Amino acid sequence: MTYGAVDIGSNSVRLKIAAVHNHRLKTLHEDREVTRLGESVFESGIISPESMSRTVRALRRFRRAVQSHSVDRLRVVATSALRDARNQHDFLAWVRSATGWKVEIISGLEEGRLIHLGIVSNEPAARGRCMMIDLGGGSCEITLSENSTIREMVSVPLGAVRLTREFLRHDPPTAEEITRMEDWIRRELRRAEQKMVGERIATAFATSGTAAALASTALANAKLGVKLGAKATAKTHAKTNLRAEKLLPRTKVKAWERTPTVAVRKIADKLKRMSIAQRIAVPGIGPKRAEIIIAGAHVYAALLERLNLPGFRYSPLGLRDGILAMMLAEGDANTFAHQQFEQERWEGVLQLCRRYGVDLKQQQPVVDHACQFFDDLKRVHQLPPEYRFWLKAAAMMHSVGKFMNYQGHHRHTQYIIANSELYGFTPEQRLIVSAIARYLGKSRPGPGDRVLRAIPVESHAFIKRAAVLLRMAVALHQDKSTAVLQVSIRVTPQRVNLQLIPGRGRADLERWLLRKEAAYFREVFARDLFVALA
Repeated sequence: MTYGAVDIGSNSVRLKIAAVHNHRLKTLHEDREVTRLGESVFESGIISPESMSRTVRALRRFRRAVQSHSVDRLRVVATSALRDARNQHDFLAWVRSATGWKVEIISGLEEGRLIHLGIVSNEPAARGRCMMIDLGGGSCEITLSENSTIREMVSVPLGAVRLTREFLRHDPPTAEEITRMEDWIRRELRRAEQKMVGERIATAFATSGTAAALASTALANAKLGVKLGAKATAKTHAKTNLRAEKLLPRTKVKAWERTPTVAVRKIADKLKRMSIAQRIAVPGIGPKRAEIIIAGAHVYAALLERLNLPGFRYSPLGLRDGILAMMLAEGDANTFAHQQFEQERWEGVLQLCRRYGVDLKQQQPVVDHACQFFDDLKRVHQLPPEYRFWLKAAAMMHSVGKFMNYQGHHRHTQYIIANSELYGFTPEQRLIVSAIARYLGKSRPGPGDRVLRAIPVESHAFIKRAAVLLRMAVALHQDKSTAVLQVSIRVTPQRVNLQLIPGRGRADLERWLLRKEAAYFREVFARDLFVALA
């Protein structure tokens, strides 16, 4: 099996292709190109035709690589620039026309979750208590991790391209521009401070190009005795850069080597007084990073200082590694990533339930019986294996809409699930789960239903079948004064027999409610449903 991941970022687009060997991923091909997709978005709110064209041209090249490596499964995601762009649909249509790819726009929190998954799946040193920082072109994701599990996560609009376009108009920037930008950074970091200050984090891992540039520059300063400064000429920096290229190639920066906070602050303070020509010649930066490095360096300096971190360790891993790890986890249960993925995804479901006042203990029997119906009626429903989890999630969340209004709560449930942040669920998967939870009570999915319009047509029949299983599980738990502890299921070619074994009372209400579902069961599965008490 060969997987491919494409990351359409605000500053650059990246491709990574990997093959599965012995339950692990082996990289076959990588590519990257700076396209500055978010450059115009952060100024005008729209993606410029020029940046669209550059990005599509790079994606066409990626497509040729995907085809040449015979990739079995590909996932293409976009981040901050596409989240903010008013003309995102024009870009998505252009990419679809040029490559045939459907681009998925993910939230900042989902971006952080995937980066976290990519790091902990590939680097055992990151599985303890640590912080992860990913500063891209449009946003910065800050994650507090403990024992490979996300404890806290914050996404803030502090990307290097965004800040450069919004605040730094001169070369070098004026003191007023730097002051305004620093004030903005401090304001945006308050949310992270409120959640994470005082956590006593000894290790922070940083990903992306800005972290690599800062780590390389700090290492060059330490090993080569480089002194940054606006008074030094570009020629002087160029000579030093030649020495650095021989002794310390920028692409060979060791992962996990610590860059001290004090070194980051010194670099940030020096760079802000340098012209772009001088910054280009600084070891570790180069022409592609020089334009936006001032903003990125100031975000890192402020973040490390305000969260009392001693420094960061650069990691070459990133969003694309998390996407690949997630695909491996979905397809191979014998991986650490699979366990991590399942744990995070289910915790996301439970968090949503807690937020809307759902009694988890009360919902668990519904979940258990929904899973039992899925397992024991496979010959009848013939649903794809992944629908077991979609059904399980819908069973746990089916009553979240009662938080808004008990009357018509199934409609509210559908809206909440479809529009909430759920770790590990793509937008399409959220829609599927929300649709399964929607069709309870008197409602039935029908042609042209608004809920189903955004879901592929081939999934509509699956949703209807899963909804029937959930309706049956919910029917077993209408009367809280009784408890159906067991359901015995027997399947014949013409019918399905359910025998209810009650825990308290006679479960007459449950039997009556299940019998009411018999007509719809016959309509969907073309079999009769018989219900009896033991």
